[in-house]
Amino acid sequence: MEEINATPRKNLGQLLVVSSLIFGMFFGSGNLIFPVHLGQMAGSNWFLAALGFAISGSLFPLLAILAVVVTKSDGLLDFARPLGRHFAAIFLILVHLTIGPFFATPRTAATAYQMAVASFIPKHFSTLGMLLFTGLFFAVTYLAATHQNSLLKIVGKYLNAGFLTLLAIVFLVAFIKPMGNLSQAPTATYQANATIGGLLEGYNTLDAVALLALSVTLIHAIRGLGYRGRALTKLTAKAGLISISLEVLIYFGLVMLGALSMNQFKLSANGGIALSQIVGHYFSSVGTLLLGALVTLGVLTTAIGLVCSFAQDFHKLFPKVSYRAWLRTTTILSFLVANAGLDTIISWSLPILMLMYPLALALILLSLTVSQRPYAGTVYKVTIAFTILPAILDMLANTPATISGLAPIQRLLTLYHTAIPFASLGLGWLVPTLIGFTIGIIWGRLRWVGQRGTLPESNR
Repeated sequence: MEEINATPRKNLGQLLVVSSLIFGMFFGSGNLIFPVHLGQMAGSNWFLAALGFAISGSLFPLLAILAVVVTKSDGLLDFARPLGRHFAAIFLILVHLTIGPFFATPRTAATAYQMAVASFIPKHFSTLGMLLFTGLFFAVTYLAATHQNSLLKIVGKYLNAGFLTLLAIVFLVAFIKPMGNLSQAPTATYQANATIGGLLEGYNTLDAVALLALSVTLIHAIRGLGYRGRALTKLTAKAGLISISLEVLIYFGLVMLGALSMNQFKLSANGGIALSQIVGHYFSSVGTLLLGALVTLGVLTTAIGLVCSFAQDFHKLFPKVSYRAWLRTTTILSFLVANAGLDTIISWSLPILMLMYPLALALILLSLTVSQRPYAGTVYKVTIAFTILPAILDMLANTPATISGLAPIQRLLTLYHTAIPFASLGLGWLVPTLIGFTIGIIWGRLRWVGQRGTLPESNR
């Protein structure tokens, strides 16, 4: 017992390394690209838009980490277990396929290739170039993941240091010599509801979903430093706050950078193009190399965390298959999917993401509020029952036109967007989830009190 409850001596270096690990686990390509594009769209309302983005892109991921720590979950299977083993298993599989080999993991390599390599090779060699680059990228990812005991050292000390140094250079030069002022007119979406627009844009990072899985790797790494129980929770909370604070500063800087760029460039099709234009404006071809190195370092840390978490959780769900075998499986699948190209990956994954995000946020809410209550199972089940239907409708609304354009589905979606608050904004799950949460608490507590009242005095 003494070993279990032992608390390591406070070490500022360990706190900073764990903070860096948290940062590196989920700050990838999307966290660079989306804020810049948001700044271009928000224009003079960049600050309000950045505030919304920070809530969904920083606060929600921090809450996801704390939810895993508070529930003492050792993986997604444990985290969703109050909903029943079968639902927990389905949730684990869907989350890991979404943030793993079907979308987020291959997106890391595809984005790195597009921003670091594509502009330097002829178009007729692009397929071969993509194949070679993604092969090397995932070979490095696999090697790092097979040395999990060195994860803190690899991510916390080296990759993040290079990433932040390169990003600091970009910020320093851009703000010393700004491209203009911040008075550019915002697009229609950001004229009246800039904060909501920024909040929704932050969903594109997928960090709140990803951190439910990546936190497993994080907790294993912290335990390797000797932390247990309350000491682990306190260190995670402190490190998370440091990491999130840094991320918020970066988000605000990137959004401002995007807003300033509208003095020199037209609104870009995506943040990758915008960021390339901005860096190229200041550093020319050297800037392109700088940006490519920055993005590659950032997404590599994310890929390492994703493949480790996938292998850990799938090994628990299917223990007859070894951790190394699952690691090879997710790495190879990610390599294959990455070669389909970034646009294809996004189009495949969007509908399932619209299904998963409401479920993940509902589970975070439940974990942080009622997970320790004796009637938690009832609250979990009622809340998710109210969440899943609007989540499915959001998924249908984002399917290809061949599905969403069918007359019965169109009528259903029209009714949904008209009758449910915020549904037209993609937040139709919010009010039903809160209603289900309230009903679940009342019903669960009444059932619990009733069951206690029927117990013999000796069993109370």
